[in-house]
Amino acid sequence: MLEIAVWCLVVTALFAYINHRFIGLPTTIGVMSIALVISLGLIGLDMLGWSRPRDYEVALMASIDFPGVLMRGMLALLLFAGALQVDLSSLARYRWPIGALALAGTTISALVVGLALWQLLPIVNIDLPLAYCLMFGALISPTDPVAVISILKSSETPKNLRSIIAGESLFNDGMGVVLFALALSMHSTGKIPTLGEGAWLLLREGGGGIVLGLLLGHLLFAMLRSVRSYQVEVLLSLATVMGGYGLAERLEFSGPVAMAVVGLVVGSMSRAEQLPSETREHLQRFWQLLDGLLNTVLFVLIGLEVVRVNFSSGIFAAAGLSILITLMARGISVAAPLSLLRQGLALPKGSWHLLTWAGLRGGVSVALALSLPPGHYREIVLSLTYCVVIFSVLVQGLTIRRIARQFMPTPPAPVASDVPVP
Repeated sequence: MLEIAVWCLVVTALFAYINHRFIGLPTTIGVMSIALVISLGLIGLDMLGWSRPRDYEVALMASIDFPGVLMRGMLALLLFAGALQVDLSSLARYRWPIGALALAGTTISALVVGLALWQLLPIVNIDLPLAYCLMFGALISPTDPVAVISILKSSETPKNLRSIIAGESLFNDGMGVVLFALALSMHSTGKIPTLGEGAWLLLREGGGGIVLGLLLGHLLFAMLRSVRSYQVEVLLSLATVMGGYGLAERLEFSGPVAMAVVGLVVGSMSRAEQLPSETREHLQRFWQLLDGLLNTVLFVLIGLEVVRVNFSSGIFAAAGLSILITLMARGISVAAPLSLLRQGLALPKGSWHLLTWAGLRGGVSVALALSLPPGHYREIVLSLTYCVVIFSVLVQGLTIRRIARQFMPTPPAPVASDVPVP
């Protein structure tokens, strides 16, 4: 395990250097692009008859439990680090659109994607059962908080829209996992889950995660106020995040929701001058550094994992169809709640365009796809997931700044002066 961790660190550092020195893309996008080019190159060599390099990378990536590493390790740290930087007062102001997008929006998108693919995939000669189509809809509909917050840092998105996008991405993972579990249960049992079963699962996981996150957040904050040691402060935050995530899973609560709430509580209370400035600075620097490192490693792994995907004939036509359907479903799921809640939000006209394009997908979708039972249908879902994620990060991520500029306030025109200029 140590050897694999060292290998990941060396490769990530090398890719980050190449991107910084020669390419100049945002770090996460740059390292993923390099890893993707290498993986596709090895796939091309394999098609030409030289399979040993690809076999080596496949064996190496197979030794990494990507769903386990992300869902039971990195995600807890990344969510806490991301939430630590989010202003809770902004989230409270936009709580209704955030809640509507995270709950109703994710559900609408998952159903639209699943049902549309079930009806349209036969056109491109791909047969995918309804349960797997709904599983794909559930795993691809939540916006990935890691990808979203990472990209938003380097964009010029207006503050109110940035708050809505970040807040939605922090909380819709719990809804996506619930929908994914319901679709997986439908596949394994052959029965359609009832509305009551879905509501109870959401209440138990989402509500339990919120309550646990509030308790752990206030406990961690109380301990941080009582110490004046950099090492102890960092250890306390790390222990709370890792231990709290494990506790949430043991209680069958949503670990992602719990860690997002912990980060929001600690971040908001520390910014309210309730923590000494030295403690705030220590926590901020450590978690920003860890967030950047883990983000970079995660996107390298996403790019390298492509060698394990079997892109069968006809899958690219299905992938193009999936991308269009996913964007369409995102647009519907955003426009519907915002049209009902627009009064009083003071959002720029046409904000739903930016919210639609900013709905990035990332490692969480890939991890859920990899967690499916092995088989032919899993390979189809995994291939479609990878194509949507790559399009999301590379195309949407690289163009979001251009779209965001349309919603920035126009600076006032200079006022003419009657005083002559010397």
